[in-house]
Amino acid sequence: MTKLFHTYRVLALVVGVLLVVGALSSLCKYLLEDGSTLQQLGDDLTLIWIVHGWVYIVYVVVAFLLSQKARWSLPQLGLMLIAGLIPGLIFWVEHRVVERLRADHPELARA
Repeated sequence: MTKLFHTYRVLALVVGVLLVVGALSSLCKYLLEDGSTLQQLGDDLTLIWIVHGWVYIVYVVVAFLLSQKARWSLPQLGLMLIAGLIPGLIFWVEHRVVERLRADHPELARA
C-alpha cells in the first residue's frame, strides 16, 4: 500500500508544478504585449496544459483509490480533486493528506 501513497505524493507535486507553470505561462501569453519575448514564451508553453490534463487524470484515479483505502468522506476526496485545479492549493492539501494518513492510517503511509 505504500506504493499508492508514494505515487499520490509524486503525482500531487507534479500536478502542482505543472499547474503553477501553466498559470504563469497563461498570464504571460494573455497579459503581456503581443510579440514580446515573455508573451512568446507563454504561447510556447501552451503544451503544459495538455500535459497537466493527462497527469491530472492519473492523479484523480490515485487520489480516489487512496481515499477509498483510508475510508475518507466524499468532501475529503473533493478537496483532493479540487486542489489539482487551483494553483498552489495542491501543495497545502498534499501536506495535510500526508499528515492525516500518518496519524490515522500509518500502515498506508509507511516511509
